[in-house]
Amino acid sequence: MLRLSALYRYPLKSGKGETLQQISLDKLGLDGDRRWMLVDEASGRFLTQRAVAKMSQLSALWNSAGGLTLSAEGQPALDVPLPGSDAELRGVTIWRDTLRVPDAGDEAGAWVSEFIGKPTRLVQVPLARARTTEAGYGNDDDKVAFADGFPLLLIGQASLDDLSQRVGRPMEMLRFRPNLVIEGSEAFAEDGWKRVRIGDVEFRVVKSCSRCILTTIDPASGERSADREPLATLKTYREREGDVMFGQNLVNDGVGRLEVGMPVTILE
Repeated sequence: MLRLSALYRYPLKSGKGETLQQISLDKLGLDGDRRWMLVDEASGRFLTQRAVAKMSQLSALWNSAGGLTLSAEGQPALDVPLPGSDAELRGVTIWRDTLRVPDAGDEAGAWVSEFIGKPTRLVQVPLARARTTEAGYGNDDDKVAFADGFPLLLIGQASLDDLSQRVGRPMEMLRFRPNLVIEGSEAFAEDGWKRVRIGDVEFRVVKSCSRCILTTIDPASGERSADREPLATLKTYREREGDVMFGQNLVNDGVGRLEVGMPVTILE
């Protein structure tokens, strides 16, 4: 029997993840997931652990009012309210997309600038300003917040177990930043799934996830692995046309609630 064995949310793109027991879904995936992002103040370009590994040590917890609580070692915590309708809009770039989204204000900007070590701004994306998903995959009206390309990422627990065995040491699931972890399937069974139901919500599997250097960052310490694991091992058996694949990108059809332990049904 397949079941949902873990749920993770990342309120700030490339910040620390939250482990959840239950969560609601909206049109952009998990409620509050990757709705906030750091950008370079001058260029508006997005910042992630790929270039700023210490972001793995930045805690940004979503709160029930839709705001964010920032904390990091050596800095006092800061509660950032959800930007209002009159908030300044800032032009930002995330991959090939450019959009204008609410800026979180100067106090938040000063806090994240101190953490990053250069002028930085914190921005938030409301549903009305969300991007469309990667062209050529999914439906034309599928939307995504600040995730790389799609609202949700699914990984089978058996796939991680297989990888850990090949690497020779346990690999943390959070290296791969999934939202949904499924238990009870064969390793990489998710590669062949097209539609999945968890509880009362159906999901479309739209694209395999290509992996990058971010997977070599220890989520606990923020240090990059000297042996480039697990990416080095993944390249030996999960490389497809130059990309290293691990996990599946999903789009949810409809809204509802998810809870760890729910049964998972493969519809197609």
